[in-house]
Amino acid sequence: MEETEQLEAPQVDFKEIVLSNSTFGPAEIKQIISGIQSDFSNHVILRDAVAELEVREVRSPATAVRLGVCYYLLGRFERALETLASADGGALPLFYQGRSHFARDRYEQAREFYQKAAQAGYDVDACALAEAEALRYSGSAQEACDILERMSGAVQHTAEYLYQNGATIAALKGDRQQVVKWFERAVVADERHPGALFGLALENDRYGNDEEALTFYERAAGGFPSNVGALLNLGLMYEDNQRFDRAQQCYSRILETRPNHPRADLYLKDAVASDDQYFDLDAEKAEDRLAQVLNVPVTDFELSVRSRNCLENMGITTLGDLTRTTELDLLNSKNFGETSLVEIRDILHSKGLDLGQFAHQTTTSDRGYDRAHLSEEELELHDRPIADLNLSVRARKCMMRLGLSTLGELLRKSGDDLLESKNFGVTSLNEVRERLEEINLTLRGE
Repeated sequence: MEETEQLEAPQVDFKEIVLSNSTFGPAEIKQIISGIQSDFSNHVILRDAVAELEVREVRSPATAVRLGVCYYLLGRFERALETLASADGGALPLFYQGRSHFARDRYEQAREFYQKAAQAGYDVDACALAEAEALRYSGSAQEACDILERMSGAVQHTAEYLYQNGATIAALKGDRQQVVKWFERAVVADERHPGALFGLALENDRYGNDEEALTFYERAAGGFPSNVGALLNLGLMYEDNQRFDRAQQCYSRILETRPNHPRADLYLKDAVASDDQYFDLDAEKAEDRLAQVLNVPVTDFELSVRSRNCLENMGITTLGDLTRTTELDLLNSKNFGETSLVEIRDILHSKGLDLGQFAHQTTTSDRGYDRAHLSEEELELHDRPIADLNLSVRARKCMMRLGLSTLGELLRKSGDDLLESKNFGVTSLNEVRERLEEINLTLRGE
């Protein structure tokens, strides 16, 4: 399907659009975007055409419009603002000054230019949708919702309108199923809409649907101008699949337009370093299989009431916890006797594991963990799955490798404990800290 679409896509003469004195407006800009979406190598042709336009001695207001908009498309937002400010003052340069301010996270300035563009004759619906987006990003999702509710007519069937509705409902913490439906409708209206594709990728990513998430991230990353979030998350998924060359391409695309992007720069260095190392894929797969077994809850097995209560009081919830606990630790627990010990050994042996097998990985604080003093509310919070934190792919995989499945297990770890995990760096650690801080929790020792 995609190959056929690329073959049938009309050829775009980028130099003719950028360098000639012909009409330049929304239709021509759409041609440029469509041409690069069909074949990203056309990005280089656009860049070369812009370089040729830059060196022309005479720059009319109309030329400034072309150059400024192309700067925006190439991600050179400050240069776009400077150039468009010297343009003819028409609706098109005003709108793209708004887009450039938005790309630099200056949402109030963006709104002002969208309003000016609408007054100057730019498409009113396009300006309203852009203003709603700026409001949503600035934290005023309800005002964005009000704008969308006032809109009517043909615009309600456009992909951008459908997407903005879904994104706004998500920002208002609305029903997830409704959010997904809006995004799906947007993709039906425009199968290349980067925002809607990214939204569907995130929803699948959050709920562990890795294959579906990867597909949507790849489709979203094919959009132009590039979606930074899609490229970052896609790069991380490629790394998890040992496709470091593809991950490097994702991060490099971000740095082409945003050379000072800290996360892209850090992730690119990590991907290059990982690519230079030797990876035993069979061992890697075996490690992942072991991690899945270690994450199996002890409640999946038939246990005596005494054993179940003792394990619960000790904060032992998974097979991984048992492999990090010694026989002596269990026998020192109140009411835990030889009968319960035999019961636990049999469960572990059925999965090819042994009691205390990974006791050397356990910190002193882990051995002394006692849940008896926790209130019902605290116990409920500690038993929540780590998936509720909506961590990135990299951080989530590391949680699995560490055998952590609940918040309580995570809270028993220090920052240093987490950093010892393969592929778990400072960026992932800060992400975990931020997510815990949102629910008033911290890692051990912080």
